[in-house]
Amino acid sequence: MELAVENKLVAKNILGTMADAGHEQVMYCQDKATGLKAIIAVHNTVLGPALGGTRFWNYTNEDEALRDVLRLSRGMTYKSAISGLNLGGGKAVIIGDPAKLKNEALMRRFGKFVDNLGGKYITAEDVGVDTRDMEFIRMETKHVTGLPEWMGGGGNPSPVTAYGVYMGIKAISNIAFGSDSLSGKTIGVQGTGHVGETVVKYLTKEGAKVFVTDINKERMANVAKEYGAEVVSDATEFLSRPMDIYSPCALGATINTKNLALLKCAAIAGAANNQLEDENLHGQMLIDRGIFYAPDFVINAGGIINVYSELLGYNREMALSSAEKIYDTITQIVKSARNQNLAPQLVAMHLAQERINQVATIRQTR
Repeated sequence: MELAVENKLVAKNILGTMADAGHEQVMYCQDKATGLKAIIAVHNTVLGPALGGTRFWNYTNEDEALRDVLRLSRGMTYKSAISGLNLGGGKAVIIGDPAKLKNEALMRRFGKFVDNLGGKYITAEDVGVDTRDMEFIRMETKHVTGLPEWMGGGGNPSPVTAYGVYMGIKAISNIAFGSDSLSGKTIGVQGTGHVGETVVKYLTKEGAKVFVTDINKERMANVAKEYGAEVVSDATEFLSRPMDIYSPCALGATINTKNLALLKCAAIAGAANNQLEDENLHGQMLIDRGIFYAPDFVINAGGIINVYSELLGYNREMALSSAEKIYDTITQIVKSARNQNLAPQLVAMHLAQERINQVATIRQTR
């Protein structure tokens, strides 16, 4: 089930790539007046409309952007399915430097493209965008979540995402060490953005010994000072340090052959999407190394749980309560994977696909 987009120019064979990964639709968007260049990918809508955030990132080229949006949208399908949500999987990327390009006109123009899909895709926040951007998008389409509270939304979903990650870390600790107490545990958090910072807050509050790294040195230093964490500026030094739990909370693909050779940990549990560079190869390498792994699209589902609750009538306490269940889901998946000697990522994908197939069968009988 590995997404076949590596080591080739995927844009030259987009229909074949879509078929391999099971995508329903990919829409390219451009607007000369605002400088907008974006891609919206709808992976699967069996369970409901495809909901997933919009990432604004300065990609090296369009192929890199396409590769990212295809992987992310596919992950959203499994994330919603394994979380029991009536949603499909989708994602959008806007290509460029948000610090230079992002403004009201561009975001509203993007909103018009979202609206063109007629509700098949619902957007939300991701890297490079915030609740203010969602306000601009909302001016052009109703198919948007992650709205500020004054508009009836849940605001920034990061706190709920982080709480779910925290629950997942406790679950993986219980499996790896026989206790879900994090007091005295050494945990390395890679990435101190909105989610990573809140994860650090939860961990240090419980008494964990936390060290952090981030490409944003100023933010990293501020987070470390605020919560009493240690700064490790060099990424290689960070990965090489002995730790009980490695928590990747930045961008994806940090679990790769090079980094696995450096890691000295018992478990991996973090907020980043697409953590395994290659699901099959590196999933098996984790088994061979005896490292417990919390599948990324399961542990970081708090964000989608939060924005989904907006569609039902937002209640922050209910969103947090739903995110708390990530503890039990991670426990079930990781223990099942261990019993079967399978990678947890593959077990989680199988369970998610099973639910999708069952609902598809029900729909066919109508």
